[in-house]
Amino acid sequence: MTTAVVLGATGLVGQELINLLVQEESIETVIMITRRPYSHICEKVENHVIDFEQLDQYETLFQGNLLFSCLGTTKKQAGSISQQRKVDVDYQLQAATIAVKNNIEHYLLVSSSGANVKSSSPYLQMKGELEQSIKALPFAKTTIVQPSLLLGSRTQLRLGEFVASIVMPIFTCLPGLKKYRPIKAHTVAARLVQQALTQPESHKIVRLDEVF
Repeated sequence: MTTAVVLGATGLVGQELINLLVQEESIETVIMITRRPYSHICEKVENHVIDFEQLDQYETLFQGNLLFSCLGTTKKQAGSISQQRKVDVDYQLQAATIAVKNNIEHYLLVSSSGANVKSSSPYLQMKGELEQSIKALPFAKTTIVQPSLLLGSRTQLRLGEFVASIVMPIFTCLPGLKKYRPIKAHTVAARLVQQALTQPESHKIVRLDEVF
């Protein structure tokens, strides 16, 4: 039987992912590692609340077959680009390194469409840097999913994302722009589970236009 470790379980994709994982008969245990408590009614879900500034003290929690990383924040939530980087790059890379040490076989990352270390966007630079670092780690398998704007029910209203969720589906109907259209968090989570259960390749990047 399979144990799945999930980072970022309280986010849009993370919540959808947890709900899908508990429905999979082949998944025996789901370990949620979060920054705040998050309860789930399924008995096979364990929630461990940790201080990500002290990740090395929680190495024993990273035990299993799969590590899903849906962790992420925004500049507004974090307070600055440097604080955002801690969550979007530093925490994630440290967690992945621990996972390698603990022989977790398959690492699955939610990144972003347009991730590129040479991008003019600090956010896309961070995502590109993380992708490069993950690819260099000796996991048996890695999966990187690159969605665009995520659609779903958020606990906090983000005005810019709300407006974009209305405008972008119309704008991206134009020829050549469909691959940038917003995507439901559930769709991303479903593809993550599919890759975890069936991926034959050692390394796979799932771009936005491949998810739909």
